[in-house]
Amino acid sequence: MKIATWNVNSIRQREAHVRRWLEACLPDILLLQEIKSETATFPALPFHGLGYTAEAVGQKSYNGVAVLARIPFTVRERALPGLPEGDAQARYIEIEAEGVVIAGIYLPNGNSGGEAGFAYKLAWMDRLAERAEALLAVDTPLVIAGDYNVCPTDEDYAPGALSPGDALLHPESRARFRRLLWSGLTDAVRAVHPHGTQYTFWDYQAGAWQRDLGLRIDHALLSPTLAERLVAAAPDREERAQPQPSDHVPVMIELG
Repeated sequence: MKIATWNVNSIRQREAHVRRWLEACLPDILLLQEIKSETATFPALPFHGLGYTAEAVGQKSYNGVAVLARIPFTVRERALPGLPEGDAQARYIEIEAEGVVIAGIYLPNGNSGGEAGFAYKLAWMDRLAERAEALLAVDTPLVIAGDYNVCPTDEDYAPGALSPGDALLHPESRARFRRLLWSGLTDAVRAVHPHGTQYTFWDYQAGAWQRDLGLRIDHALLSPTLAERLVAAAPDREERAQPQPSDHVPVMIELG
């Protein structure tokens, strides 16, 4: 099974990019983030023509997640369990395909909204950890993939790419990412590539792409049984060099 994740930074602007990439790489499942589309207006038809069924959880102009799959799946959750009632931010979708539970996430950035914005990020990460722990407690084959908005270690960002106080580097953000790993999840890319730069994001500003001032913030975490099946995992760096690209690139994992 091939599972990919990609923050496309507007599906309306990047629809052709996604279609081209699907045709070239043929993932079984592609998780999308930051679609910036309401659920009802997600452009499902073009992907259906390529053999992919679409399911979106959107909101107007902001956030939004979606699944494109060429294998059968069922939707389990359209919001992260445990969040306060009335939380309208579209950041989570959970499906099941071929006995595997797959969660697509767009974790809050935490740099906007002051202290409240950062507190929301941490609370969201706490709820995500609780969800992961509940599923792992019953030996669920699990993938949690998407834009985590966390650089887990100093090796995961280029020197000068972020200010020291950035929420993506904050000790509390990193501690919550470690909680996911300590619960039994495996960072797929680091399992295959333990060291070195595996960036998934380059800002549009200050020549970040040209200077390779990248970040690794898009991750795929695997439960123990799936980690044993891991064959390959890597970001598709070349996608960032395309005309009018997203500032993120796809990350693909392959399970044997």
